[in-house]
Amino acid sequence: MAHTGKAGRRKHTPTQSADYKQNRKRTSSRKWIGLLAGVALGTVATQRNAHAQYAGQLSSIVMDANTGAVLSQTDPDLRRYPASLTKLMTLYLTFSALRAGTITLDQLVPVSIHAATMEPSKLGVVPGSRLTVQQAILALVTKSANDAACALGEFLGGGSEPQFAALMTQQARALGMSRTTFRNASGLPDPDQLTTARDLATLGRHLINDFPEDYHYFSTAAFRFHGRMIPNHNPMLKAYVGADGMKTGYTEEAGRNLVTSALRSNVRLVGVVMGASSNGQRTLAMADQLDRGFDAEGVAPVERPLVLARNTVPAHHHAGRVIVLAAASTHAHAPLEVAEAPVGRRGVHHVRATPVANGHHLRLIGAKVHPATASTSKHTLHKAHATRSRT
Repeated sequence: MAHTGKAGRRKHTPTQSADYKQNRKRTSSRKWIGLLAGVALGTVATQRNAHAQYAGQLSSIVMDANTGAVLSQTDPDLRRYPASLTKLMTLYLTFSALRAGTITLDQLVPVSIHAATMEPSKLGVVPGSRLTVQQAILALVTKSANDAACALGEFLGGGSEPQFAALMTQQARALGMSRTTFRNASGLPDPDQLTTARDLATLGRHLINDFPEDYHYFSTAAFRFHGRMIPNHNPMLKAYVGADGMKTGYTEEAGRNLVTSALRSNVRLVGVVMGASSNGQRTLAMADQLDRGFDAEGVAPVERPLVLARNTVPAHHHAGRVIVLAAASTHAHAPLEVAEAPVGRRGVHHVRATPVANGHHLRLIGAKVHPATASTSKHTLHKAHATRSRT
């Protein structure tokens, strides 16, 4: 029988003392396990947050598509979120299956509930419907449709998008993309889906060289789906002489990403820009680095037209399109990037203008420009609403 001492503590028998020590060890072990688990989770969370810190900081690279020679690079090995550049690997595996004969272009791809509920950008297909493999390919290269990408991934992955993502990662390793991991077919946010500018340039080169019969899809300007014309999101197809593909990408965490291939004088380059803070910065950064790449390869430069920026906002209408020349109201000589903008419904023109860092001229990339005159009417630029679409 146990007795109570002067301090009121119970004196335990040898058996009770042994049990007490055993329980203390168990309690201590549980505490340590919980602590270590908390540290591990905290470390994972810290690492995941760290991956998102690069948004706004550019990573870029330009390669010779034939030789793989690196012509320029800036932080090309930072592990970053690919956003919709993920779809380049989805397309690589699709082209591979087409060549192997395991699928055909007119084969029907079922749309699951999971695929139909993907966030925009999307085609808007409904559960139980079907689209052809070719329609899915076109939806990826033009609209960057997440529902079509998911449906295609499930189709090629035996009904499982995670299984298809594992195949994507396996293929990435086979191509030498050692710092890339895929978790879905679309590029919608996942903290573990990571890549680098260098790896994406490698993937771009392989798409061009491994599937020359399918590369033409990337230059598709638009395609018709269920009575709708789906235009291509890639601005470089119109904004840069020689550009004929490949893919844009955007999420809030990733920033604006872009992979572009361009051909001049039988020299083909592949460029990657990741983490741009605006579409204008992304386009201009890509154009500048491709220019430098072609120069390094001895290709004669193609002149970009320059137009003096003014404080007015003259507009010129040509064939249902409008070209706007403008200067920032707060900086009399601050240049703006200008591009052709389609005329919207009811005659409303939606135009984006982005300041350029240096110089006193408008930098127009591949746009036809007519000199502004004093008689030209003035228009006011309206701020475009920020899009939440992920492309």
